[in-house]
Amino acid sequence: MSKTLLAEWLDRLERQHPFEIDLGLERVAKVWGRLQLEGYRQPLRPPVTISVAGTNGKGSCVAAMEAVLLAHGVSVGAFTSPHFLRYNERIRVAGHPVDDALIIKAFECIDQVRGSISLSYFEYGTLAALWIFADQSVKVRLLEVGLGGRLDAVNIIDADVSVITSIALDHQQWLGETVAEIAKEKLGIARAHRPLVWGERAVSLDFQKLIGGTMAEPQVLGRDYDAQLTGESATISVGTVLGRTEVPDITGDLTLVESRAMALQALAVADIPLDVGRCQRAINTLSMLGRFQRTTFRGIPVILDVAHNPAAAKLLSDRLSGLGGTFLAVASVLQDKDWAGIVASLATQITRWHLAKIASEARAADAHSLLQVVYNEGLAGISYEHISDAFLSAIDQAVEGESVVVLGSFHTVADVLKVMGSGEHVG
Repeated sequence: MSKTLLAEWLDRLERQHPFEIDLGLERVAKVWGRLQLEGYRQPLRPPVTISVAGTNGKGSCVAAMEAVLLAHGVSVGAFTSPHFLRYNERIRVAGHPVDDALIIKAFECIDQVRGSISLSYFEYGTLAALWIFADQSVKVRLLEVGLGGRLDAVNIIDADVSVITSIALDHQQWLGETVAEIAKEKLGIARAHRPLVWGERAVSLDFQKLIGGTMAEPQVLGRDYDAQLTGESATISVGTVLGRTEVPDITGDLTLVESRAMALQALAVADIPLDVGRCQRAINTLSMLGRFQRTTFRGIPVILDVAHNPAAAKLLSDRLSGLGGTFLAVASVLQDKDWAGIVASLATQITRWHLAKIASEARAADAHSLLQVVYNEGLAGISYEHISDAFLSAIDQAVEGESVVVLGSFHTVADVLKVMGSGEHVG
């Protein structure tokens, strides 16, 4: 094996393809086919595959499925993106990020067969995940779509079950200007005559036509499966051809109970036997980095959330309203995000905005532009050179009864996690 470090590989992958985002399946499918022809880690029996697309909630759905499968002793691999602190977070086997050596080995095999075909950073990662899942002989692989669905690299695999968690305006530059256009792109992961778990209660006439066009077997929230609040807990009802199974006494963050219901429904229609008690325990103990993650730093309550579009910001606002107290925001977004919509969704909850540009991302929005939007809403804010500066200033300014909320991007949350992990300033 090459002595090249994973960091060196990742730096190379970021630079070698002309476009950061390059949607399309032809190149990545051709390389995947070559990997299989060369005999690289072909499983005797392909694993059950569940692909997850959607505007918001993809990571939560994958995490819930992963936790439930682990509770049942099922060998599972999960591919998600992006990562917070280490690239390895993107590829997990048995609930743990795989090590550098295995990722490098996968990259080397991909590099050997790709020839003159240029692959993007995400396409390399997708192929590496598939190679590793075959190498480790997982029985179930959970694949989170990176962008859209129809032309995303994940879609080279015919999923046994497809999940669409939600549809909202986001990434319009690549996916379309209307919700219907975006839905069509995301529904590209569905396969004819295979289950499609639909994660929204509303199924408009346009959506019905789009779903019908896939010829998939739709499983609709509120019709085929459901999640109902019962006081301070919830009950998830999972439906299959064999009838309904109820999973009661779901506790914790009940704003995510529908995401948990999607996860259980997807596993059920994938013909994975589920034990009610194990499902309860897995879901009720599930926590996720950067998804309404509550912690403290220097005695100040901190909430980390990757909300990066108005729909996610509205959900975050609803969750904050149930906590009481007041909130300072540390935020930054990429240029293609609806920053004005995010600010408007949180305007009633945030008393002051601390803003900075994401230093690690070329597509980051300028801090002064972000601040201008805040001012236009009649809100208070201040800009900083670095996200770490913005966060530490918010911590210093917070008084009793105030919490600091970090939002807007995986990059924003990652920068703050680095500060919290080291206790030092990170530029």
